[in-house]
Amino acid sequence: MGRAVLLTSNLPQLQNLIKRDPVSYKDEFLQQWNHYNSIRLIFHLNPDEHAQHFRELVTFIAQVATCYPTETSQFPSHISSILLENYAMLSPDTRKSLIQTMVMLRNKNVISSIELLRCLFPLLPRTTSSTLRASIRKTILSDIRTANMRTKNHKLNRAIQAMLFNMAEKGLEDQNVGNKGKVREQASSSDNAGHKGEDAMWAVILTKQLWKKGVWSDAKPVSIMAIGCFHPVVKVQSASIHFFLGEDEEEDSDNEEEDDVDVKTLQHRREINKKTRSGEKKLQKKLNSARKKKHSKDTAQPNFSALQLLNDPQTFAEKLYDILNHHDKRFSLDHKILIMQLLSRVVGSHKLCVLGFYTYIVKYLTYHQLRVPSILVALAQSVHDLTPPDALTPVIQKLAHEFVHPGVASEVIAAGINAIREVCRRQPWAMEEDLLGDLIEYKKSKDKAVVAASRGLLQLYREVNPGMLKRRERGKEAAMGMASGTQPLPFGHTANAAVDIEGLSLLENHLKKMEENGEEIDNEDDEAAWEGWDVDSESESESESSDGWINVDDDDDINISDSEDEKEDNYEKNASAGPSPENPSALATTKILTPADFALLAELRVKAATQAVEQGGGTKAKRKLAALEAELKSSQSANDGNTFISENDILGPRKKAKADYEERMESIQKGREGREKYGSRKGKKNKDAPSSSTNREKARNKPIMMILSSGSVRGKKKASLREKQQKLRAHVERGKKARK
Repeated sequence: MGRAVLLTSNLPQLQNLIKRDPVSYKDEFLQQWNHYNSIRLIFHLNPDEHAQHFRELVTFIAQVATCYPTETSQFPSHISSILLENYAMLSPDTRKSLIQTMVMLRNKNVISSIELLRCLFPLLPRTTSSTLRASIRKTILSDIRTANMRTKNHKLNRAIQAMLFNMAEKGLEDQNVGNKGKVREQASSSDNAGHKGEDAMWAVILTKQLWKKGVWSDAKPVSIMAIGCFHPVVKVQSASIHFFLGEDEEEDSDNEEEDDVDVKTLQHRREINKKTRSGEKKLQKKLNSARKKKHSKDTAQPNFSALQLLNDPQTFAEKLYDILNHHDKRFSLDHKILIMQLLSRVVGSHKLCVLGFYTYIVKYLTYHQLRVPSILVALAQSVHDLTPPDALTPVIQKLAHEFVHPGVASEVIAAGINAIREVCRRQPWAMEEDLLGDLIEYKKSKDKAVVAASRGLLQLYREVNPGMLKRRERGKEAAMGMASGTQPLPFGHTANAAVDIEGLSLLENHLKKMEENGEEIDNEDDEAAWEGWDVDSESESESESSDGWINVDDDDDINISDSEDEKEDNYEKNASAGPSPENPSALATTKILTPADFALLAELRVKAATQAVEQGGGTKAKRKLAALEAELKSSQSANDGNTFISENDILGPRKKAKADYEERMESIQKGREGREKYGSRKGKKNKDAPSSSTNREKARNKPIMMILSSGSVRGKKKASLREKQQKLRAHVERGKKARK
């Protein structure tokens, strides 16, 4: 009897005994289980009554649930229903304890990941505690990441993505636009009416984090983020747009890894606190994280893979334009520029046509417009070779009228010409011949930025369409090309199919040298040659299965050649004559070239051009080398996903900008290197014990205008005859003592 009373009052001891011998202490557990059920019924009616004892019983049962799986089969559903149905009525300690209980049950494999996440997802927008919300968020992300660590858990991913999809869609149909374009929520008696925007925001945040950590990389999370781009809540829309732009936005102040670190505050705190090694390590860790975060913000790259995985990009772009056009007064300028940037990148990367965008953006093309460089970047990125020139000609005329005239600063002129050049680089036929001649005349300007912009436009048209230039401005190569009959392709026309690959003989000779030196050459079916170049799609592996290549038996009746027999015979006879349009290199017909082979070919072409320049090839060889290097650099940036322009391309070369505080301090510290400690040396040079000068010595060197209003000078003027006699007598006495 005494033991039973002791165990009833000491749940940790009973828990320890049950884990050692579950069978012997089953009666004691059942007693506590019945007590838990009775307390739970009371807890449903009044959560404040017996709350502490209820939490202790819940923790006890969660610890020993694996010992009695049959008896505790309904225990997880009890806790989940209490959290989801009565969350607002629970105290903070009870909420935290019940959530920790669910996590404990998941760690003990009592419940699955889907059951845990179905309980935690609805709690995120309803939790007011920042600490608890951060804990729930961390638990969700770590559980999903652990489940996909070795292999992709497609079943779990599909279930979670369905939940996030529903969360992202909440609020799309329940919100409408009221007067003056402001969002107005419809009245609803539902308890979750105020959390629909938060639900969508958390769906966007979690999807963004899982994509960033590499847990998800297929088209389904991209679809969730695409829905967020059309959400009426501006915060949700902004976070979704930042995802596609590849920028990190401050999403939640609870996330410690994303909070801005005040370096000065940390250093000041380190100076006034006790000096310890652990404190130094913590400070250095925070400083390193702040430095990495600043570097990642400065070098943010567009999310190129997400843009390519968009489903129906034409409809996506048209919806973005409708939002931008219909709710122009609702959004701030910064948000409108975000939508412009995303719309332009989708249009440029997929070569879409949203012609209304060029009419819309014309009203923002003024030199006094705020953030006009970002608007010019969005304009240039939206243009491609399939954009109709008629839609771009008014835009170019507007740019020339607003930015390129004598009434504005030279920086404005340079930005305008650079913007026109970037538009015409993608669609050269949008330029008028008379306007082109006027813009090229700015190469005689005295400002270097304007001269560089004008010469860049001139060089562009020397390459793409020299016929629009005057004869004296075409250059030697362009004039020779026009004399030989070479004409640019009109809009809508494409070049003929390539017969041979330029410079392929260099790759063939390189492979022959490797064979002569005894080096191994990978076979054409070697997977290593394609490593890092192909893109794996998990969604394809889920929806469809591929049986690989189909083996076709050799049959003399099958003719796989699209040329005639006579041409084949002539080709075999001329095979030894070297590569030409009629006689391509043998390597092209005997080996399937991989992306790695093309990369090697580009490097070999640059190397050959460099040797030609070193051997005195002249100006033509130098131009060819510069063109090959530019082509190699552009191809490398395309492989990295960096195919978009920046504001620096629009602004062009500028004068050195004013240094900020960090740059000034860095320059000052650099100038102090290699010298003694800075500061005044007055009074310290000829003394045994270095010390500064006295206040009396400093007073002697003060300017007269500084001491006219001092109390000592005023006192001399107001001194009586007796005081003057005393001062004079004291002065005489000091002189006598000094002479002795």
